[in-house]
Amino acid sequence: MFGGLVANLTFGFLKVAMLFATVRAAGGTVQGYDVGSMSAYIWVSQGMLGSVNLHGRLDFAARIKNGDVAIDFLRPVNVQLATIATEVGKAVFALIPRGVPSVAIGALVVGMTMPSSPTSYVLGAVSLIIGITISFSTVYLVAVAGFWLIETRGIQILYMVLSGFFAGLFVPIALFPDWLLVIAEATPCPSMMMYPIDILTGRTSGGAAYGLVCVQLAWLAGTFLVGHLMTTAGQRKLEVQGG
Repeated sequence: MFGGLVANLTFGFLKVAMLFATVRAAGGTVQGYDVGSMSAYIWVSQGMLGSVNLHGRLDFAARIKNGDVAIDFLRPVNVQLATIATEVGKAVFALIPRGVPSVAIGALVVGMTMPSSPTSYVLGAVSLIIGITISFSTVYLVAVAGFWLIETRGIQILYMVLSGFFAGLFVPIALFPDWLLVIAEATPCPSMMMYPIDILTGRTSGGAAYGLVCVQLAWLAGTFLVGHLMTTAGQRKLEVQGG
């Protein structure tokens, strides 16, 4: 956790240098971001980095590959829900030693503009939990593809490359050209990180903020449904040594 915190801060300061220069080169604002709001985006996104799964790895993929998943199916629990709940629990815990300190140190050292309304923080916290859950329900789809592919490292890497970019990890997706923004919003990736950031930092508020949460819930339901269907089909296909 300490190593992760150091990594968060290191890349946070690098993003500060690059994105602050972008804002200043644009005359003080770019797509509605000034230095204060850009700083808020940077440090909140860095704080979420250890909790939102943008790397595509899940232990469940290895259990499918080596056949241990057969034991999981014998347990009196829903395999999909148990896997996602376990990962989300660990991810939420990571906010304490890694996420909150990243935001606090960034705010103290660099400064940021944050909303004064408590609604932004309450709704933002809800959005954050939903976003974390969406990231794992989506990565679960990558893992269960192993029922057919066996080896999923290739699509894990593809997911890692695309998810971070479309989730708004490197730059806010509002800075994308219109055609690329449309593509990004057609994926669940912004719901994992960008939408919670927009709500927590007050960039999106009121009815628009509730609208983003509704979009998140739709993606959550969709990824869970697809995951359920893939798990059911994969269980029928599963064959391990010995029968």
